Amino acid sequence: MNATEILTALVRVPSIVGTSNAGIVELVRSYLEGFGVTVHVLPGPEGDRANLFATIGPSDKAGYILSGHMDVVPAQEAGWSSDPFVLRRDGEALFGRGTSDMKGFLAAALAAVPALAASSLTRPIHLAFSYDEEAGCRGVPHLLSRLPELCVAPLGAVIGEPSGMRPILAHKGKAAARITLRGRSGHSSRPDLGLNAVHAMATVLGMAVSTAQDLANGPFDPTFDPAYSSLQAGLIQGGQALNIIPDQCTLDVEARAISGVDAATLLAPVRIAAEALRASGFGVEWNDLSAYPALSLARQTALADLFTELTGQEPLAAVSYGTEAGLFQAAGVDAIICGPGDISRAHKPDEYILASELSACQSMIETLGKRFCA
Repeated sequence: MNATEILTALVRVPSIVGTSNAGIVELVRSYLEGFGVTVHVLPGPEGDRANLFATIGPSDKAGYILSGHMDVVPAQEAGWSSDPFVLRRDGEALFGRGTSDMKGFLAAALAAVPALAASSLTRPIHLAFSYDEEAGCRGVPHLLSRLPELCVAPLGAVIGEPSGMRPILAHKGKAAARITLRGRSGHSSRPDLGLNAVHAMATVLGMAVSTAQDLANGPFDPTFDPAYSSLQAGLIQGGQALNIIPDQCTLDVEARAISGVDAATLLAPVRIAAEALRASGFGVEWNDLSAYPALSLARQTALADLFTELTGQEPLAAVSYGTEAGLFQAAGVDAIICGPGDISRAHKPDEYILASELSACQSMIETLGKRFCA
């Protein structure tokens, strides 16, 4: 199968974030084992989702990890020109959910497997495919915790998020949380007898806005755009009807941090404001939704030099979106971002990748393998 045929099969399996991914795991496992590749399916604590780790070449040597996520965001938005889970080709463009983010990279890596498996590799190439990346990188930490038993400490990892095949050295970290306030309902004509959770949440929301404004004053890291850490309230829900005192309200907030800043600490003022409402009789819940650290790979590293040579492109200093790369680095594995497609095409109708981009990525991976041929 070529990369387009593999991508067709991958897109056909929806693998929506937060749902069972047994179908795509089985598809990848079966394909790899057909070439004699050693595959480990690593179930997560959810019970219906799993990571996958495979090794091509000697397992007792240090090699490189090709990392990608198997999940995709839903495709319920209007504007699709065709079924998002049936690959459609129009010239060079291949349309379908996940084509750029990031089943295109998975397809290119899998298409390179026959050449890699047929080579006498002196160092291994590993495939690390995760679940629920789109929910805040929830799956890969379980894979990384098993890494010492799966392989010798790797030389580095490439995370194949869509980058136009240009290496990327850094990204911001992220932390997200949901605050739930519980008050007391009643008729809106007697506000004195209730506890209005929406009104109370205004205090928490105000702190989120104030904190966001403060962060815009620095500290700064000019490699990012914007050059400062940020915080936003992205979703608020509460109330049943206009004439009922709302007894519950939820607020989702996220922080994105420049290198050297812990994103979770940026949410602290918001949490303090929420917790203070207990004194007024409100029930307060704080639930962490997701968190991952920033990535910061120095340009003067062997991994950056390697992918500069493999791609023929000087690395981009940083991007503001996040990936699993920061988690690999936090686990002691140098990581770099480099993959086919463009992030601007992701999470929208008629997502697509170019066949030439798949070919370029497959060629890069096969060239990496040739460096380790006996």
